[in-house]
Amino acid sequence: MLRVSRDLTIDENDIEIGFVRASGPGGQNVNKLATAAQLRFDTRKITLPEDAALRLNRIAGQRMTKEGVIVIHAQRFRTQERNRADAVDRLLEMLREAMVRPIPRRATKPTFGSKQRRLEGKKRRSDIKAKRNTARFDD
Repeated sequence: MLRVSRDLTIDENDIEIGFVRASGPGGQNVNKLATAAQLRFDTRKITLPEDAALRLNRIAGQRMTKEGVIVIHAQRFRTQERNRADAVDRLLEMLREAMVRPIPRRATKPTFGSKQRRLEGKKRRSDIKAKRNTARFDD
């Protein structure tokens, strides 16, 4: 069992990991060995709160199929073990991020002092620009 948060764990058997040939650097091994990990996780096998499921859908984006299966392709490293661990870590991070409820923003008003400072700065700049016009001499 993998612990995502204090109230969400996923069974390791629910994660399917296959290996395919990777692109990019790796020398001759790139053409011979299947080192890239392709992780598939069906989100319907876990019970998520509705708001967390919506956030997960938004976070996963194109990595989630219409059936609710998250597909992660990990080919950062040259070995299967490290790519497998990378794919699982990315899945867990995605699920952890989805479980965090965003803090609602409270609308605030600027303070009286900040309004005064802003207006003083505008007035100072206006005076500088106005003085540029008065110093003209006609020949």
